[in-house]
Amino acid sequence: MRDLPITLLRTFMVVAETLNLTAAANRLHKAPSTISMQLNRLEELVTNPLMERGQHGVRLTATGIQLKSHAQQLLNLHDQIVGSFQNIDITGQVRLGTHDQYASRTLTPLLKAFNLSYPEAQLEVFCDHRPNHLTDMLEQKKIDIALVEMPANSGGGIRLRRDDLVWVRAEDHNVHQQSILPLAVFDEGCYHRSYARKALEESSRAYRVAFTSQSRAGVLAAVRAGIGIGVIPRHTLEEDLVVIEKELPSLPETEITMFTATQINEATQRLAQTIKESPLFANN
Repeated sequence: MRDLPITLLRTFMVVAETLNLTAAANRLHKAPSTISMQLNRLEELVTNPLMERGQHGVRLTATGIQLKSHAQQLLNLHDQIVGSFQNIDITGQVRLGTHDQYASRTLTPLLKAFNLSYPEAQLEVFCDHRPNHLTDMLEQKKIDIALVEMPANSGGGIRLRRDDLVWVRAEDHNVHQQSILPLAVFDEGCYHRSYARKALEESSRAYRVAFTSQSRAGVLAAVRAGIGIGVIPRHTLEEDLVVIEKELPSLPETEITMFTATQINEATQRLAQTIKESPLFANN
């Protein structure tokens, strides 16, 4: 039986997650042709096709689905072993404050990899929907890194990615056509809520706040139930949500911004650098 190289498995996992060779190539900073060659090599080693390639992306075969499950376990164990030897001296508390739309989606693979690579670091994550509250926590030395969404072109921090806010609704609910627009939004303190209200008031569109939550999951649950429409960054759009492009006023751009404390330990520096360099936050 031939060994399966870790590099090929990593490439396969990114393609299996994105189901798109171009998106996987962007994330891995490789040419699509290189990604394709690596997949072909992996298929030769397992002696079975792993994916069906089409005009609109790729689809995992039964073998590919099976390998995805096993490959993730192997990569986790590999990273844990390597991290335990290479970074055993990187210790200390790492306190990250962020919006849960990042903690629950974009940051998940990054934080998982950090925990595996730095097993002796003590990671603590605080979630809050209010950017200003998190930056206040940073100033009060209650957290070491604040990863927040800020207005485009505002000052401070390291700007990682610019994105536009979009109105979203459920596929089977046309609540945006109601005479008084129902909103499903975060509680006070979130830019999504304030920008939505300002845009509607400036366009003289009647609205009401139908649902309020402190979490992205709560807001989107209300959207999916047809209780109201929501506002999210475009790059966090999920497949079952529909962007309302023309019927409502446009929303401004925001930027994912990282603030760090003035004095941080080595473990926190490593996480900050990992976030800064991550293709997860790079504009596509």
